[in-house]
Amino acid sequence: MEKISDDVTKGASKSAARAMLRAVGLQDDDFNKFQVGVVSAGNEVTPCNLTGPELSEFAKKGVNGPDSAALIFSTIAVSDGISMGHEGMRASLVSREVIADSVELVMHAERFDGMVTIAGCDKSLPGMLMAAGRINRPAIFLYGGSSLPGVYNGKDISIVDVFEGIGAFEKGIISEEELYKIECAACPGVGSCAGMFTANTMASVGEAIGMSLPGTAAIPAEDAQLRDAAVESGKQLNYLLKNNIKPSDIMTHDAFTNAITTVLALGGSTNAVLHLLAIAYETGVELSIDKFDQLSRNVPHLADMKPFGKYHMVNLNEIGGVPVVSKILLENKLINPDCMTVTGRTVGENLEKVQIPKNQNVISFPDNPISNEGGIAILKGSLSPNGSVVKTAGIDINTFSGPANVFDSEQDALDALFNNKISKGEVVVIRNEGPKGGPGMREMLQITAAIKGAGLGKDVLLITDGRFSGGTTGLCIGHVAPESFDKGPISVCQNGDIITLDIENRSLNLEIEKNKLDERISKLKLPPPRYSSGVLYKYSKLVSGSDTGAVTN
Repeated sequence: MEKISDDVTKGASKSAARAMLRAVGLQDDDFNKFQVGVVSAGNEVTPCNLTGPELSEFAKKGVNGPDSAALIFSTIAVSDGISMGHEGMRASLVSREVIADSVELVMHAERFDGMVTIAGCDKSLPGMLMAAGRINRPAIFLYGGSSLPGVYNGKDISIVDVFEGIGAFEKGIISEEELYKIECAACPGVGSCAGMFTANTMASVGEAIGMSLPGTAAIPAEDAQLRDAAVESGKQLNYLLKNNIKPSDIMTHDAFTNAITTVLALGGSTNAVLHLLAIAYETGVELSIDKFDQLSRNVPHLADMKPFGKYHMVNLNEIGGVPVVSKILLENKLINPDCMTVTGRTVGENLEKVQIPKNQNVISFPDNPISNEGGIAILKGSLSPNGSVVKTAGIDINTFSGPANVFDSEQDALDALFNNKISKGEVVVIRNEGPKGGPGMREMLQITAAIKGAGLGKDVLLITDGRFSGGTTGLCIGHVAPESFDKGPISVCQNGDIITLDIENRSLNLEIEKNKLDERISKLKLPPPRYSSGVLYKYSKLVSGSDTGAVTN
């Protein structure tokens, strides 16, 4: 059959290309095979991606054989945990686009027929799935695995406990010595953050949308089964190549619906909204932010997972992983069984032999859910006309109203918190942190965890055009759109303005008259951009709003 890789392997005119390929280990027989790229975001910058190079080697073994020849390449990844709370976090979301772009460029230049993608941290997972959708050649995704939780004073902990500890220390609730002990215990080894934070949420999406082998999303990073899964993923890519099954055959609108449903049932990260919109855009699937809320009204929250619950990803793995969640959803007619997956079988066929364990507390059932609605809600209103996102999982209130305490950056809000300038009953507004205005739409685990650690988690509402970590819990609303730099209403909110939240009615309102709001916006002078050159400046000129996935186009 004619292959894309024929551009570099066939004919006398490709002799120079073959000479280069011989130098990296290919031989005569390999030039008649599919050429496969095995790409990981492996590096030592973050424990999340430490497994990447090793898993690439195992995946290569699975690919190599009579049908295919694999070559390994890599892309970048940044650590959200390390870049949190300072200027470095502005690079985080931007890295998602760089990952997708870099994978596309290598695939385009080297004429690979298909690829195995391996990623561990928050942005590398959606970046790989975006690349797969954009390139649309046979592809399979493998998660690099989550870490095990740490243990402190007999309690399982994770990186979120460290951020909350910082807030508790700054308020004098714990000592510096206790904070040090938490720091030393929180991250015991290799893998992505242990709870149902963004990485594990997007790993679950990889399975639910059909791009990963069933059961691979919850395997711990240090488990030998993950190495076996890498080999099997490589082998399975050969099936996809021979049958010309592409991401567009798998990531259909119904598959995105399955993925959103799974995120809602798991109480997953609000970042899933941003990332699924971006993956859909790259795959050519029409998906609106409103879809998340439509589903949330009908999908129950079932998983008792960190950061709001009791359990970590390893506990989900122990009861059977994401397939168990999918089987429960399928039995209650909440997901579509007919979607194609990388196995070559449908969702329903993959789940036929899955058994739901009876004696477990990790996943509830729809007849007795944690909540009757999904873990994420989309809010609209005079403060967020194009939408905003709140994680309802773990929130036990429905309404909140209070005066605005407005800040023009996350750091300003942190300084105010540590200097006792944030009070109970206030609505903390942090603007100029959107995709364009940030630029980069920083995560704000530093401020959200500090507020919780300071004992204000249930008494302060936080609103921003930035975004939150998957580890964030409490009264936090992000992705406010239009953002401040697009002259959205958040740009003209003033200290003392009353802001009202109503989760049941999905509303977020700035309680001032429309003509007064319009007058403020007409007089608005935007602050100068934080960057006037480099990648962050370029990104700010290309990026769309958070309500469309913050994609660059």
